[in-house]
Amino acid sequence: MTQRTLVLIKPDAVRRGLVGSVLTRFEAKGLSIVAMEQRHIDAAQADAHYAEHVERDFYPPLRDFVTSGPMVALVLEGDEAIEVVRGLNGATDGRKAAPGTIRGDLSLSNRENLVHGSDSPESAKREIALWFPNL
Repeated sequence: MTQRTLVLIKPDAVRRGLVGSVLTRFEAKGLSIVAMEQRHIDAAQADAHYAEHVERDFYPPLRDFVTSGPMVALVLEGDEAIEVVRGLNGATDGRKAAPGTIRGDLSLSNRENLVHGSDSPESAKREIALWFPNL
């Protein structure tokens, strides 16, 4: 089943010059880039994206992190794209993510974990509309 999903390549990956490496993994798997843009977001955009987490204790430092520098937002498309991207990303905590995944190979942090991928078709639809309203 062909799906679309939102991916954010977060400020830590941009700072470390990993955007190309991350994109290569998605493209090598067979996913297609439908839209892509580098952005520096503000607190309001972060709050809209992470709406379900705004009241949680871990959120203020997460907001500070995602607004700390530019990120690359993209929409990927392919067979079971949501599940495929989440598998490629690896576990949220890079210290526990499996080798061979983006986080497992390139991250040692739970918060600064390089990438975000939509976790469900509903989230993908909401997130794509938020980041790329013209799609």
